[in-house]
Amino acid sequence: MGTIKKLFALDEGIARELDIVAKAINKTQKEVVETALDFYFDHTDGIVADKITEEIKNGKTKVYDSNEVYDNLGIDL
Repeated sequence: MGTIKKLFALDEGIARELDIVAKAINKTQKEVVETALDFYFDHTDGIVADKITEEIKNGKTKVYDSNEVYDNLGIDL
């Protein structure tokens, strides 16, 4: 996977803690941030899934049968 540069500002306390943690575990700050974001995204995946499930239950989101979708798109299986 390629690398994309991002530039953002951190709260001073967070930046200081990032520096301390990175040194303590002998990782680069980039590695710590990537690992932290990976954990956060895994966590939020569950939250999004719960939200979608709730919307389906409340009738706000319609779920289609796969055969209905294939037929509508003209896909023969």
